[in-house]
Amino acid sequence: MLQTLMRVKPVEPAPHVDAGEPVEGSLQGEATLKRTLTARHLVLLGVGAVIGAGIFVLTGQAAANHAGPAIMLSFVLAGLACAFAGLCYAEFAAMMPVSGSAYSYSYATLGEYVAWFIGWCLVLEYLFASSTVAVGWSGYLVSFLTTTLGLPFPAELASAPITWDGAAFVRTEGIINLPAILIVAAVSGLCYVGITQSAFVNGIIVAIKVVVIAAFLGFAAQYIDPANFTPFIPENEGPGRFGMEGVFRAATIVFFAYIGFDAVSTAAGEAKNPQRDMPIGILGSLVVCTVVYIAVCAVLVGIAPYTELGTAKPVATALELLMRDNPAANLGWLKTAVEIGAIAGLSSVILVMLMAQPRIFYSMSRDGLLPKLFGRVHPKHQTPHVGTIIVGVVACLLAGFMPLNVLGELVSMGTLIAFATVCLGVFVLRYTRPDLQRPFRVPAFWLVCPLGLVACLFLFLQSFMEHWLIFVLWTLVGQVIYFGYGYRNSKLNKAR
Repeated sequence: MLQTLMRVKPVEPAPHVDAGEPVEGSLQGEATLKRTLTARHLVLLGVGAVIGAGIFVLTGQAAANHAGPAIMLSFVLAGLACAFAGLCYAEFAAMMPVSGSAYSYSYATLGEYVAWFIGWCLVLEYLFASSTVAVGWSGYLVSFLTTTLGLPFPAELASAPITWDGAAFVRTEGIINLPAILIVAAVSGLCYVGITQSAFVNGIIVAIKVVVIAAFLGFAAQYIDPANFTPFIPENEGPGRFGMEGVFRAATIVFFAYIGFDAVSTAAGEAKNPQRDMPIGILGSLVVCTVVYIAVCAVLVGIAPYTELGTAKPVATALELLMRDNPAANLGWLKTAVEIGAIAGLSSVILVMLMAQPRIFYSMSRDGLLPKLFGRVHPKHQTPHVGTIIVGVVACLLAGFMPLNVLGELVSMGTLIAFATVCLGVFVLRYTRPDLQRPFRVPAFWLVCPLGLVACLFLFLQSFMEHWLIFVLWTLVGQVIYFGYGYRNSKLNKAR
């Protein structure tokens, strides 16, 4: 049985993605990719993919509940873990430049069972990520409607009925997060009929995000109060709350902000010189994004007390608090710009996530690991419509009823496990398949791969200790599906 679980299959280009990889692709298109991307293109690709949901949504939660002003250190720690994992992604991507990512790499190298586990973790990543971003989108929309346009919106209809107090779920005054449900439903409808992102429109959205962030840094920085940085690392108040333990815990949460960096690694097949350009693209984009994140966090906690930033719209909240405490700060226009930029930017992120998840199901169904209904394609729209409906319904329920902090941490947990597996896969293959041609090789793999594995697992455990029950239940559900259906129906099993 062990031999069966470890069976591998040749990698085939598959229309599923991981953390920001473009959805479009075909067998013919991937076989004839042109190597036109330079290191500069790859850095810009990484910056465009990474700067998004995390900076607008989860920074405030992490600072208010875990790290305080030391949230800047948390971004450095998360960035280091991404750098190690990114180098490993680059080796895999250059060796197998296909449209798959961690799932395909694992299936081709570590075996079917590992591939299933990683695929199931990617389901956790994408499904919960779309819901997390939808909750943040809801926060900015309601802020825009109520404070900018003066239109009333019931608070009970814009928040989850439960929240996590650090030890258990507790009841809140909220009834349902209606805007989050509506945006997920609307985007799911677009995905059903096959509306894809235009590169031009997506480029405009990325430009809006960058301009808004630059404006926030430029105009709000002059109102920084150094007193807000004291104490830089607040005294520990319990497990995961402040102190260095809180900094590590916050690093797990803000890891969500780096989801998308491996879009660089998936472009290996189009890089002019992958041996040189891939590490430059990955590490360069990570450095740029880390600097931007640290700068935003410095301004965020500098203009407002970190204890009041634990909302779904931390950047807008910080500007509200600044104008409340400093009437001379006439930055209402900047708050409006931030809200519009966040609403536009987060909409595109939700679209990418909700397009990706059904295609992961589609790919796993095509391999025989999930029922055939997930592999059905609409005869008119040419989309995996059944999977899109199922994902949309589940994402609506999560966005409407689950608290933001739990959703964000579960996304990071699924991503960290996938990244750790990629690090392990590169290390194992160096010894088991030294004959494989590697256009790009991880430097000092004997050090980088273990460091990436340990760093990702360490950050994973910070959340696992608190949310272990949810993750274990999720994993058990996956085991039941695999051994109840996937193991027997795998195409590799039928091919024997």
